[in-house]
Amino acid sequence: MSEIITSDLISRRRALSLVGWAAALGLAAPAAVLTASHAGAQTPAPAPVTPPPATGTPGMQRRKARRTGRDERRDERRTGRTERREERRD
Repeated sequence: MSEIITSDLISRRRALSLVGWAAALGLAAPAAVLTASHAGAQTPAPAPVTPPPATGTPGMQRRKARRTGRDERRDERRTGRTERREERRD
């Protein structure tokens, strides 16, 4: 009973360092295991290539029509604006 028991306490800094190392090794180990695998990869069968429809879907056609309509209206506004400016300057 006369023995003196001394225990080394781990500081918070050392405990956090150990937790950090454990996390880093825990993340690195699965990556190393996955890359070191000797199993052959299975390649999926190539999907048949089908060309997109020439006319497009109905939604695409509506968007294209709206877009061209906007472009035409914008061009009309611009040309009208420049014509009115030229009339005022003359």
